[in-house]
Amino acid sequence: MTPDSTHLQVRLAVREADFLSAQRLRYRVFVEELGGDGPMVDHANRLERDEFDPVNDHLILVDPRRNIAELDHVVGVYRLLRGDRAAEFGRFYCDSEYDLGPLKASGRALLELGRSCVDADYRGGPAMFLLWNALADYVLEHGIEVLFGVASFHGTDIETLKMPLSWLHHHHLAPEVLRVRALPAYYQRMDLVPADQLDRRQAMLAMPALIKAYLRLGGFVGDGAFVDRAFNTTDVCLLMDTAAMSARHKGFYTRKHEART
Repeated sequence: MTPDSTHLQVRLAVREADFLSAQRLRYRVFVEELGGDGPMVDHANRLERDEFDPVNDHLILVDPRRNIAELDHVVGVYRLLRGDRAAEFGRFYCDSEYDLGPLKASGRALLELGRSCVDADYRGGPAMFLLWNALADYVLEHGIEVLFGVASFHGTDIETLKMPLSWLHHHHLAPEVLRVRALPAYYQRMDLVPADQLDRRQAMLAMPALIKAYLRLGGFVGDGAFVDRAFNTTDVCLLMDTAAMSARHKGFYTRKHEART
């Protein structure tokens, strides 16, 4: 059973306890659940952190019935890095995995999404829907034109991922003007199964729910995957042009935003 959603709140992190609770949630998901690690991970305090945390906005899903003192109140999180802040900081997180030249040369307002996760007890319910609604508000308020970020398959065995990776390559490759490419030293080709041999059902069963959700909104992927052995994942770069978002979803978000202004 999923928790009662009427108590859930979505907002930007504003205090130290919010940031620490978000990092504690990330530790539970990315380190304890998925086997990841990193140079700044604080295992003693069970906090998953990195050098990008201070320059991001952190969109959090909060259950106020949970214990703030124990850093247990954040049950969902999205990390958001706008293009202007990335320029001041010197880079996006994705710069370490993909050549973002086409995006940066586009002159469009960019937003990098990262470290998205939901507490295990809240999956399958309204958590991601609530986060996405708040994300849509953020996008509209800041005039964001292109959203992007890495999304992950669990594990690094390419053979077991060849069907979903090939499906993404053949059916959801980004238009050339926005087509980022995995860095040469780490490039993993995704066209591993010929288009006429693809099994859609098999591909969708192996596709993470988050990636399928982006695809339903009109998202697409960059060229090549990145095998992240430190995080025990295989990453693809997802992109979404807000101008190309389906009229149904875009209309819903726009009406919702206008009703609040």
